[in-house]
Amino acid sequence: MRIRNKFMALMLTGVLACSTALTGCGGSGNSSKTKDGKANLKVFVYMQDHEKAVYQKMIDEFKEANKDTVGNIDFQVTTQDEYATTLTGMMTSGDMPDVFYVGPDAVADYVKNGYVANLTPLLEENNISTDDMYQNVLDSYRYDGSQTGNGDLYALPKDGSTFAYAYNKDLFDEAGLEYPDPENPYTYEEFVEVCQKLTKDTDGDGEIDQWGCGAADTFMLYQYIWSNGASFLSDDYKTVTIDTPEFKEALQKYVDLTLKYKVTPTVEQDASLGVYQRWLAGQEAFYACGTWDVGAFMDKETFPYEWDLCGFPTLSTGVSCTWNGTVGFCISDKSENKAEALKLISFLSTDLEGQKELSGVSGGESIQLPNIQSYAENEFIEAVKDGTVKYPSNVDVFFNYMNGTDKFSGRMMETTYTPNTEWLDIFWEGLANVKKGEESVDDYVAKLQPKMQEALDTAWADAE
Repeated sequence: MRIRNKFMALMLTGVLACSTALTGCGGSGNSSKTKDGKANLKVFVYMQDHEKAVYQKMIDEFKEANKDTVGNIDFQVTTQDEYATTLTGMMTSGDMPDVFYVGPDAVADYVKNGYVANLTPLLEENNISTDDMYQNVLDSYRYDGSQTGNGDLYALPKDGSTFAYAYNKDLFDEAGLEYPDPENPYTYEEFVEVCQKLTKDTDGDGEIDQWGCGAADTFMLYQYIWSNGASFLSDDYKTVTIDTPEFKEALQKYVDLTLKYKVTPTVEQDASLGVYQRWLAGQEAFYACGTWDVGAFMDKETFPYEWDLCGFPTLSTGVSCTWNGTVGFCISDKSENKAEALKLISFLSTDLEGQKELSGVSGGESIQLPNIQSYAENEFIEAVKDGTVKYPSNVDVFFNYMNGTDKFSGRMMETTYTPNTEWLDIFWEGLANVKKGEESVDDYVAKLQPKMQEALDTAWADAE
């Protein structure tokens, strides 16, 4: 599930402004129990429509299987854009949900301010094991009082997600091009050459209306930065490093896709019709596909084209890089129904039958990769190969990024390990000017590095 850094920053700003002395949290005050003592649970999350339908079915199944102890489950779903505002309102009114989302970059603040329950003792008491889950994903919800990634567990992953490149096979066929090799990603130069052949004026009116790729900055720039051996921050996450030669070179290559090679829509064209919409319309050959997108893209009514997965292009390191993400189910520390809430999130996160449902083996539509590693990399892959699960045949590309190989690497964003995201938000605010050619990469970086560093220093000082 996609977690946007700016979104999480907004969420934390609103959340931490609320009083920690709220009363009646975790359920709906006196309605947290039925008259005969069963638990009423409130769940508040954000999802796309196709995800909501699958999760609603699972929640109904859970309610039926636990009808002796669970009364009602109020399953509230909103959009990702509206989630922060609504959750803040719930906190302000003292009507917190029993179960809600937390992202890795919010774990420390949620723990410090008493919003989320410690799951480690609850899991031990109920003999619920997390040993066969992807540990790198699970660890992002640990906190030891000073650092994320260690210590007790405060959420169970809804999913572990990653980005790969989706490509439109129909556009490749029309151009007479071979499909990308899923095991050997393009070099940057090869990628540019292919994109140039896929960028066309298809109706002969003198205007480009099909592009090699789209370029949504906050989802696409990391792949270039990391593959060039650069990063936004130093290894200790204390120094902004956008002024290194490696970073500036990668940023220039990314900008060149728009300015020099013209294989992406311009900033103005993206403003009129976004990257996602152009992909759905068959106007872009490559699109950064999250694991949560697969269900929608396999639906012919949504995406009437043949497609598959490949890696992002490589720069100086020769390794194709992307960012892994996750969002987790946490339990309100004030919930009066922690035991029942734990059963619910365990069913949604760690239960094998639940993961079969979510991955499409038993549910018919895959909306995420399974959390259980042994199942994901054996039975699930076999189900893809034999057609039981509707999924692109190159599913191994996702797992290569999740696990890491000599040619593929996936990592969490640097904001996972910093007190807030405000230092990075500064970077995105004026990037469009560089893509328009109104400001050079060198000038932009020189102007922003001290501003970002000041914001990061403040964040760490406030955290201490």
